[in-house]
This record gives sequence, structure tokens and C-alpha cells, in this order.
Amino acid sequence: MRAEFPDFRLGNVLATSFTGTLSERRGNAVERIPTPQRLVDWLAVSGLAVDSCTAAQLDLARELRESIHAAATAAAIGGALPASAVQVINDCSAQGRAAAILTPEGKRRWRLSSASCVEDALSVIAADAISIIAGERDGKLALCASPTCQAAFFDTSQSRTRKWCDMNTCGNRQKKARFNANQRKNPGSVK
Repeated sequence: MRAEFPDFRLGNVLATSFTGTLSERRGNAVERIPTPQRLVDWLAVSGLAVDSCTAAQLDLARELRESIHAAATAAAIGGALPASAVQVINDCSAQGRAAAILTPEGKRRWRLSSASCVEDALSVIAADAISIIAGERDGKLALCASPTCQAAFFDTSQSRTRKWCDMNTCGNRQKKARFNANQRKNPGSVK
């Protein structure tokens, strides 16, 4: 991966990891797929390798990303799903020709119709979003408690009370801020 771009924030759920390619949505937004090649890189590390991507395909990917984010956010707060977001997700899901295949190791992999078919990869992401937004998987959609992040994430913790999209970024940042605030209030205490 190229060092001049911010690291990807990969999670265990494809659709919400994809929405994480734009982070800090309420602060100084960080675009993690600023170029078509960077989308190719993200798809590769997500098990959806493609050979190339056009600017139009990148635009479609970003439209899908924002639609998933909007629908997941609405689902997390119990609101109505935005019709335009649902339409984009459904269209992307229907236009792909990816197939799930079983590896000799007993793992699921995706076979795209051709090595350069970004639309197939996006259909897999859209189908994953549909399964979590529709409540078909064991877990719960939630929003990151960080005021600058507010990312939608899929909470599969036993208690379903996770607060942060990623403990190593948003959670750590909040814990550090709370620690520093306590240090300012009580300069002589060590915790």
C-alpha cells in the first residue's frame, strides 16, 4: 500500500468497513479512497481484488458508501431508511455478478465475473449492507460515540453495548482526552 495515504481502518464487517473509508465525518474528514487506485487497494485487502478502477467506478463506490452510511445510521437510531440510499444499495446489489465460492480450507471467497469488475465487488458490499441493515445477522448497528466520528458500526459484542467504531482509534482518543481532563482537574493524582 502507498505510504502517502492514510491507513485503512478494517473491521470484521465488510459494509461498515467500507463506510469507514471516509472517517471523522463530523470533524476533519479523512478520505481513505481518494483515487481509483486506492479503491483497488481497499478492495484487494478486503478480499475483492480487481485489476483496475475508473473515475466513474470510484464515484459509484463513493455513492454506495454514503448510501450505506445513511441507511445504517437510520437503522441504528430506529429511523426511516432514506429512499434514495435504499435505491442505490439495491441497484448496486442487483447489478453485480459475483459468486460466493468455498475454498478447500472451508472459507468463503468471492469470485468476480472478471478481474476488473468493480461493480461485482460493489455488489458484494451492497449485499453485505442489506444483510446487516435488514437484521439478518447476529449483532446490532450502532453509531460511534466519538462526536467527530459518528461512524456506523456493527456491534457483535456479547452485551451489544460497544461505544466506539474502533477502540484503537476513537475509543483510545476519547479515553486519552478523559485522562488528560482529569489530570488538569487533579494535577497531583496519578491513575
